[in-house]
Amino acid sequence: MREKTWTAVATNVKLTEIQELNLPHVEPDAGILKVEIVGVCGTDVSYYRSLKEPMILGHHVVGHIYKIGEQASKRWGVKEGERVVMEEYIPCGQCESCRSGFYRLCPDTNPKLGGIRYGATPMSVDPALFGGFSQHMYLHPNAVIHKLPEHVEAVEAALTLPLSNGFEWMRIIGNVGPGDVVVIQGPGQQGLACALAAKAAGAETVIVTGRSSSQKRLELASKLGADYTINVSKEDLVKRVVEITSGKMADLVIDVTSGGTDPVISSLQVAKTRGTVLLGALKHQLFNDFDLDIIYNKSLIIKGVRGHSYESVQMAVEFVASGKFPLAIMNSHNYKLSDTDLALRTAGGEGEPSPLLVTVSPWL
Repeated sequence: MREKTWTAVATNVKLTEIQELNLPHVEPDAGILKVEIVGVCGTDVSYYRSLKEPMILGHHVVGHIYKIGEQASKRWGVKEGERVVMEEYIPCGQCESCRSGFYRLCPDTNPKLGGIRYGATPMSVDPALFGGFSQHMYLHPNAVIHKLPEHVEAVEAALTLPLSNGFEWMRIIGNVGPGDVVVIQGPGQQGLACALAAKAAGAETVIVTGRSSSQKRLELASKLGADYTINVSKEDLVKRVVEITSGKMADLVIDVTSGGTDPVISSLQVAKTRGTVLLGALKHQLFNDFDLDIIYNKSLIIKGVRGHSYESVQMAVEFVASGKFPLAIMNSHNYKLSDTDLALRTAGGEGEPSPLLVTVSPWL
């Protein structure tokens, strides 16, 4: 008789059902993960609100190797029982992007181009277990995994992927280092990750901005090491950055706010001459009356950033394993599998109050 597993399947818009599925036969080049904990992020919420096909969501996945084929064990360097953190990408490994180290841009891992990735693959794709909101998850032969020490608390381990984005954008792309002033627009999961990564990289001054509705997250940013927070609903951002930096302004600014174009404009304004502005969030709208001259006059570098690399995930693994920052305080809600629908609603601001990092632990 085949083994079975319980899963939380998103079957329709804002509708999740608990289903029992068969575990697949393990081929020599593949495996099965026993899921320990999954972080809920904005991408999960977006799919939850606009679902087109049934799928298992969840891609910030931590777990233990449950079963693994001999070839896969040698290729990944892991054995049954070992703890790992998953990347969401399932790249082809052969295209120009993969060969250049940018496998996150591989067409095969882009659902919009017909590709597959963890937390974004329809149930119609065999063997269906491509999401973390499940007791078990399929380990595709092209999956990207990282070993994770056992001593790391589960709710901190669930932060590995968000933190890897922070290291990718702050350290690898932004080249943040000692003496730098960094402004982070938006105190959500990505913004807090950037703040942590910037401090770890040695930034002298880290400033996190947000609105009154994010006051608790701004307070959390301070607890995690941000030097200043600015409530843009009450304070003039440009004036405050001038005061804080004595007119120097910011070496690096990143906008990770979820909506509106105003933060992009103010990011350009608080960047110093020859500074860098990174854009790390979709706006889903066009800019109107946008003055391009500020980019020319200040000789700014403007760059869009998305996702992480193998290197930045390793940085995040080492960071959470170090125990130097109180990462557990970022976890506000941890749900059992049967409450996955509530977890998604809470992360999207429609469930329980004051969400920060929301997680699902399938074996609770």
